[in-house]
Amino acid sequence: MTPANVLIHPKLADINTTQDVRVVQDANGLSYIEIENRYATAKLALQGAHVMHWQPKNTAEPVLWLSSNARYTEGRSIRGGVPVCWPWFGAHPTDSSYCPHGFARVMPWELKESLSLKNGTTRLLLEMTQTEVAKKQLSYPYQFTLAITVGNSLRMEMTTTNLAHHPFMIGEAFHTYFNVSDLANTKITGLENVVYSDKVLAYARNVQHGALKFNGEFDRVYLNSGEDCIIQDSGYGRAIRVAKSGSNTTVIWTPGAEKASQMGDMGSADEWRKMLCVESANAMENSVTIYPNETHTMVTEYSLELL
Repeated sequence: MTPANVLIHPKLADINTTQDVRVVQDANGLSYIEIENRYATAKLALQGAHVMHWQPKNTAEPVLWLSSNARYTEGRSIRGGVPVCWPWFGAHPTDSSYCPHGFARVMPWELKESLSLKNGTTRLLLEMTQTEVAKKQLSYPYQFTLAITVGNSLRMEMTTTNLAHHPFMIGEAFHTYFNVSDLANTKITGLENVVYSDKVLAYARNVQHGALKFNGEFDRVYLNSGEDCIIQDSGYGRAIRVAKSGSNTTVIWTPGAEKASQMGDMGSADEWRKMLCVESANAMENSVTIYPNETHTMVTEYSLELL
């Protein structure tokens, strides 16, 4: 369970936050931002700029899945919500000792701005702190920010600016865990006729035919696709639309019973059945080259539709 919030962080309390935003700290010393506006509630950890919870007020169930055994400790990623994968996706291309899926999801971030917009939504701007650990893994200069807008939809904008004198390549993803009633009740549309690389089958490539359905481990990277995906969940009577821009990869993942049992932070025995990852990404041959003084932004937006 999420640790109880015990006090307002003294440094962050001085930020000019709005009435719908509260900055707190838990007993483990981690800081969080809690949001409640007319449309939704949300919570994110400043470690990793990690959105842990988002729930519009017109739905009885959270949209994001968060493991009951998630770890809330310094330097460890949180299982669930929206981990930020950057500046590589998967293992580091040349050094496997580096953090899988990049280091952004375990770095401290700074809240730069908090705004209540005229339409009643809340917008936050965060910037990753470039610590010595980060500089060791990525030595050239850059700026990396995340803008989050909380309302009836959840919009996230990941922006990388190249401050170096040479181009560099990044992989990236919003590794989003969605809360579903049960995988048996769930299917995904929007990836028909798209080529995928199947990690379960040693990265064999094939073409998707029809909607995606699930009965066990599933780990595919869908390439050269910028289309919306829709998670249709008959158990909850809702569909989650995943819209995106600046992203040409979609990753679909669920661990299956055997792998879930080997992951200490995945929750109870069958908890994995209530989770499905649909990740807006740029990975493999869709990795992005950014030239000096140029900026790349990847955007994803999640919204609900009734079935």
